[in-house]
Amino acid sequence: MNKRRLYGIVGPTASGKTGAAIALARKIGGEIVSCDSMQIYKGMDILSAKPTAQECAAAPHHMISLLEPTEKCTAARFRDMANPVIEDLFARGKQPILCGGTGLYIDAITKPRSFALEGDEALRARLMQMERSALHARLQEVDPQSAARLHENDVRRVVRSLEVYILTGNTMTEIAQRDAAQEAPFDARLFALDWPREILYARIDQRVDEMVASGMIEEVRGLMQEGAMHPTALQALGYKEILLALRGEISMEEAIARVKQGSRNYAKRQLTWFRRDARIRWISAQGKTAEEIAECILALEEE
Repeated sequence: MNKRRLYGIVGPTASGKTGAAIALARKIGGEIVSCDSMQIYKGMDILSAKPTAQECAAAPHHMISLLEPTEKCTAARFRDMANPVIEDLFARGKQPILCGGTGLYIDAITKPRSFALEGDEALRARLMQMERSALHARLQEVDPQSAARLHENDVRRVVRSLEVYILTGNTMTEIAQRDAAQEAPFDARLFALDWPREILYARIDQRVDEMVASGMIEEVRGLMQEGAMHPTALQALGYKEILLALRGEISMEEAIARVKQGSRNYAKRQLTWFRRDARIRWISAQGKTAEEIAECILALEEE
């Protein structure tokens, strides 16, 4: 059976994904499905580097500004929200183009993943009270493969693995093996933009400066005044750092420096995630316009 083709422009922050996705969309009659764990929230336009009104006019964007910052968004919830959007695009004769740097969200759509059930907070609290070594030893007993993969200091994932086993009787390894045996839902054609590390970092620093100039500090102040945010939304790069400065705990100069460093660290984690995905084809972006990158993608598709 011929599966429907799904394009994806992925990669680290500030690598030029949006521009490339727009250029590709205009060439192939596509619309863009954002796969970004922060762009899905309302009121975080600058923090999450949402596409501008001009960019949205150039190519329609979906999965942006749908949830309140007080709401939780898991990869499973994202998939359940995004799949109807993708189906609607296919029904209208439009080519869906995934665009984003949240690898888990990309996988949620393009891989046959059965996400584990919602957690049990009481059980999690009890597990969190145990010593790290005891938690890891317990995981070693029930799921040695996961124990070998997870360091005992990675308490959150160790606890989650135990939580799933206790609640379902299935280990994370068993769940992953079942998923791997299933067929992928789409013919995913994924591309990432590759930059020399020092140039990517310079682009990140420039982006942060542009975000500050665009009103990032005022945006954080507004979110702070609105009150509670879900811990997921609190992970937005820049929020915690600017908040510290607004409270007078650090200087704004120090806060901005921390945002830049945090963004570079995040880019490193993104690169690690995407480099281990053999489906992704990497395109050298240095010296290329978005149009030229889109042409490279189409040329690779013809090979």
